[in-house]
Amino acid sequence: MTDAPARKKLSLPQLIQPKAPLVMVTAYDHAQARHAEAAGVDLILVGDSLGNVVLGYESTAQVTLGDMLHHARAVRRGAPNTFMVVDLPFGTYQLGPQAALQAAVQLVQEAGADAVKLEGAAPNELECVRRISAAGIPVMGHVGLLPQTAVAQGGLRVQGKDETSARRALEGALALEEAGAFSAVLEAIPAALAALITARTQIPTIGIGAGPQCDGQVLVYHDVLGVYEGPVMKMVRRYAEVGQLSREGLSSYAADVRARQFPAPENSFGIADEVLERLY
Repeated sequence: MTDAPARKKLSLPQLIQPKAPLVMVTAYDHAQARHAEAAGVDLILVGDSLGNVVLGYESTAQVTLGDMLHHARAVRRGAPNTFMVVDLPFGTYQLGPQAALQAAVQLVQEAGADAVKLEGAAPNELECVRRISAAGIPVMGHVGLLPQTAVAQGGLRVQGKDETSARRALEGALALEEAGAFSAVLEAIPAALAALITARTQIPTIGIGAGPQCDGQVLVYHDVLGVYEGPVMKMVRRYAEVGQLSREGLSSYAADVRARQFPAPENSFGIADEVLERLY
């Protein structure tokens, strides 16, 4: 891979008042981060979705702070010049503002996070945003579908289609802004509701399954590139078929090994005949 020329990381003021829609993608390791930075994305999210797509957990609620630190360090090394947001995993901010602050400080100090993200806008979450922001760590909020606690929302399904949940998303985004969040992810809500929230808030909204009127968009690396083959979710557009290419490449490799066509002479190292003769 040829690295793109080094660029300057976008500052928080530049992200808060973007000149164009913000491009955000998840990344979970060094190689993915390098690819994302070389592609010129504005933000990388080290999402707790790594629990599903990297670690094979059944839900993001199983992801630990140790998991997030491990993967965020790798991403930071791969993308030193891209603004990196790291999810606070389940079990950190749910324990209260002090635990949330301690986790956020760890992610900044030990992994080089530029900001952290947490889900929800209940009183506890809002107080966590205030405490972390007051310590000088930028916080991204998240309303709509909340994967960490999706069971309480009736599963992984669209939110905001009825007045109660729509009002919860709208008021939650406004409350996150008031608490000090610099941005808010809007996940799996109707496009018209996302447009209303975007118009009513002064902080940039980043949509995932929330229509085109948000201030930016985020998708999971594995979804964008088709790392997993199969049906494509409605909120996703697939831009490559890496999973298919990977499977085909590995199948060809296996076939060559079994047919003794790999390694070939050009993949092997030689030894002088006289050296080899002395070994017999």
